[in-house]
Amino acid sequence: MPTVIVSVSLTVLFTVLALVLIWSRRVGAFAGTVLFLAGFTLASTGIAGPVNAFLAAIAAAVTSR
Repeated sequence: MPTVIVSVSLTVLFTVLALVLIWSRRVGAFAGTVLFLAGFTLASTGIAGPVNAFLAAIAAAVTSR
């Protein structure tokens, strides 16, 4: 269950970060949309497993302190 909580938290964090970058005009709306869709595309490939494992390892390292 903690992995789901970390995933939801990272999803919210990255969504807020993307919206702030678009709102502050650091990244254009088109580039933000392309990056957002690229994330969904990558999530459906074989790289999703290693990325999730990497993020889970970071979350475990942070929470074990």
